[in-house]
Formats: sequence, structure tokens, C-alpha cells
Amino acid sequence: MKFLAISGSGRIQSTNTAMLHNVAQIARPLHHITVYHDITALPVFSPDAETMPTPPSVQAFVDAIRNHDGLIISSPEYVRAIPGGLKNAIDWLVSRDEIIAKPIALMHASHRGDDMLTQLRLVLSTVSDQFHSDIFLRFSLMNMSVHEISRTLMEHPNKRNIQDFIQRLAQRSLATEPHVQPTN
Repeated sequence: MKFLAISGSGRIQSTNTAMLHNVAQIARPLHHITVYHDITALPVFSPDAETMPTPPSVQAFVDAIRNHDGLIISSPEYVRAIPGGLKNAIDWLVSRDEIIAKPIALMHASHRGDDMLTQLRLVLSTVSDQFHSDIFLRFSLMNMSVHEISRTLMEHPNKRNIQDFIQRLAQRSLATEPHVQPTN
């Protein structure tokens, strides 16, 4: 299966982005994960901007979602809330079909951030009927270097938890694929 892992951080040295890149490595060869970490490239959402032509960065983001079987979202908490860039990305999807039936699960790279996670769960359950709040994985990776994050996630219990997380999302994604009706 193909999953798009969206980092809600705009930081170049983001803990969430580093975590998602490692998750992509762990998922192979059974699953392919593409990490989308360019959330700051999306223009500020306005309903007026939804008319044609769609901004190129938004179209690329929407196409990436359309071309994947499910989404993994990982985000930091900013001022006890969803970061503006991630909320903006979700706002671009509200009136589109690409996210409505797309299986979505959350990962989190910090021991804190529960206020943001509560808000994000509410928003995602509003925009998608396939947000799976029960598929969730959390690590405490704050203040680690990219190398330390990689080493930590490759440790046996963590690697196994990541593989189980991806497998659970894959099973839900398979369950939501449209079934082809046999022709008579």
C-alpha cells in the first residue's frame, strides 16, 4: 500500500518530519510511504482561491493525497493548538472529495501535545469519514537529533510498534477500497 505521511511542522529540522522519514524506511518493502513536509508552500486558504486555477502547490498536495491509499499525520503542538500550516492544509481539503473517504491515522513525536491532538481529532473526524482515532502511535522524541531519532525508532519494540501501526492502517485502507461488482 501507498501512504502519504504529512508532517504538520514547518521547521526544516522537524522532529515529526524526521520521525516520518524513519517510519517510511521501516515500512519497506511491504508498504511505500511518501513524506510530505512542505506544508509552508501552501498559500493561505481562502474560499475565493478555490476557483480555477487551483494554486500549483495546492494541486500538487491534493494530487499526492489522491494518489495514496491512506494518510499518516504527525504534528507538533503550537501554543496548545494545531499549527497554522497544518490547519491551512486541511482547510484546502474541506470542500474537496480527496480526503472524505481517505483512511487517516495519527502519529505523535512528543510526550506532550494532547490539546493539539484533541483538536486535530475533532477536525479530522469532521472532514473524513475514515479518520481512525484508534490507530495512534506516540513516541517521546523531542530534543533528539535526527540520528538519535533513527536509532530510537529502529530499536526492536519501537520498530515492531511502527510495523503494527502501518499494518493496522493498511487493513483499514483495504477495507475501504471500493469493491468491484462482478458483471453478469
